[in-house]
Amino acid sequence: MSLNKLLGPEIQELIKTKDFSSLKETISDWEAPEIAELLMRLPEEDQPILFRLLPKKIAAEVFSYLDPDAQEDLLLGLKGESIRNILEELDPDDRTALFEELPAEITSKLLNLLPPDERKEALSLLGYPEDSVGRLMTPDYVKVKSHWTSERAIEHVRNYGTQAETIDILYVVDREGKLIGEVKLSDLVLASPEERIENIMDTHIHALSAYQDQEEAAKVMQLYDRIALPVVDSEGKLIGIVTFDDIMDVVEEETTEDIQKIASVEPLQIDYSRAGPGILYRKRVIWLVALLIASFLSSAVIQHFSYILQSVIVLAIFIPVINGSGGNTGTQSSTLIIRALATGDITLKDWVRIVGKEILVGMLLGSTLGVFLFLRSYLGGYGIEVSLVIGLAIFFVVIWANIIGAILPIVISTMRLDPAVVSSPLLSTLVDWTGLFIYFSIARIILNI
Repeated sequence: MSLNKLLGPEIQELIKTKDFSSLKETISDWEAPEIAELLMRLPEEDQPILFRLLPKKIAAEVFSYLDPDAQEDLLLGLKGESIRNILEELDPDDRTALFEELPAEITSKLLNLLPPDERKEALSLLGYPEDSVGRLMTPDYVKVKSHWTSERAIEHVRNYGTQAETIDILYVVDREGKLIGEVKLSDLVLASPEERIENIMDTHIHALSAYQDQEEAAKVMQLYDRIALPVVDSEGKLIGIVTFDDIMDVVEEETTEDIQKIASVEPLQIDYSRAGPGILYRKRVIWLVALLIASFLSSAVIQHFSYILQSVIVLAIFIPVINGSGGNTGTQSSTLIIRALATGDITLKDWVRIVGKEILVGMLLGSTLGVFLFLRSYLGGYGIEVSLVIGLAIFFVVIWANIIGAILPIVISTMRLDPAVVSSPLLSTLVDWTGLFIYFSIARIILNI
């Protein structure tokens, strides 16, 4: 059991009795994430009381761990001076994330609480497109000049490093502020005091554009295994950095959205625990209705081949097996392709190689399932011909489903649509009715009906 679960009732009692000195002492050794979790567990009216007892820096850190809705609720319960302290202590990127989530009228009021220079900085960050690197970056970094000596650069780090998000990497700019290189702090410390920065800096830098998509930034950071990346404007001037922790938040959010999309659920955009039945209903019902309507195609195929079922009723027993196996196979294939496209492992140009590979895999899977189902049918006493129909049907359906599962995400991507959203419902529809068509066509040929 976590610490704040044990002390939650005690905390509430201290608040109730207004024993603020004991309350402050109780939480003085707690970590920011623990205090944030405790705040979330307290009644809404008690949260501002506890929050006001925190030192300014700790309060800002705790605030950054709260989800957007909890942040908004807490702000509504605080006074102007407390809010100003939070905003001033928050990192610029965390402050931007807060402003993005709040209603416009609240954001406007909060911006007016900031000092002029920080208000200008916040407005600058908010001016970039949604989901762009500009919204994610922080202007808190250390930059040095190429003509400086290492001794001067180290002194500069001592003076300004405490305000930076990271000092592992220092960024080298020219007289116009354009990014021309970077130098590791370790190289700076090991260099002789008179060594000029231009002699030890690395000019092979991987900079991001402020207008670049956040997902692209995540891929670049992963590719080059960096803890931070510089951000430049259209003229190549250094305007900020993006750090690993911010990128990880983006990756987690995007992965969650992709998983929800693959399941034919519109992204919730909030935690499941905070989503009410109404939101969950709206996010799921559209695709379920669409899939229900699409299933009429399968019904039409069954109706068209009803004479076959009337002649060999046992074929109806295996319809769920055929459709289920085809659907499972197609889902496996499409999920692998969607993820590979998302990570950059494959590109749209690789479609011929992808389809060829999936045909081979489909044949191997189809053979395995076909033999298994043939033996199951034959040993179940359904006869050699019916067993052959079922075995061959699942063989071809699995191959077909594997091909569709591979091609569909690629085709959708070329249309500049999100394959994670569209692939799953389309795949279910296509595999179901085409699988039935393949099944009954093979039955008609072999059974000569």
